[in-house]
Amino acid sequence: MNEAQSPKGGVVPHLTIANDKAAEAIAFYSRAFGATELMRHVAEGRQRIMHAHLRINGGSLMLNDHFPEMSGGAPAQAPKGVTLHLAVDNADAWWKRATDAGASIRVPIENQFWGERYGQLTDPFGHIWSIGGPIEE
Repeated sequence: MNEAQSPKGGVVPHLTIANDKAAEAIAFYSRAFGATELMRHVAEGRQRIMHAHLRINGGSLMLNDHFPEMSGGAPAQAPKGVTLHLAVDNADAWWKRATDAGASIRVPIENQFWGERYGQLTDPFGHIWSIGGPIEE
């Protein structure tokens, strides 16, 4: 992995995508969140993605297809208990792009008591995303 493809620090989420849909997830994240794909490693002789690295809003996101043979044959677990937050300059524009791409609304975007425009979405792969930004005056 070269310097341009390496995470720049911080906490880097790494998602496992069920049902061999990591390539679909990459395409969705590109449409919904403006993701740029930095790298992709495909399993030899297969179309499953062993590892991919995306850049979204200046941060890194890594993902892979689920490999049941690497987890004792167990199916992929449904995503739970984690929300991926996007701190953005224009929450409504990011929200519209994500919902237009097919994200479903979990918590409608609204002005919040803490002084931010905020809402939550669920992507087609079950992962929860929140979008927050300044309240437009």
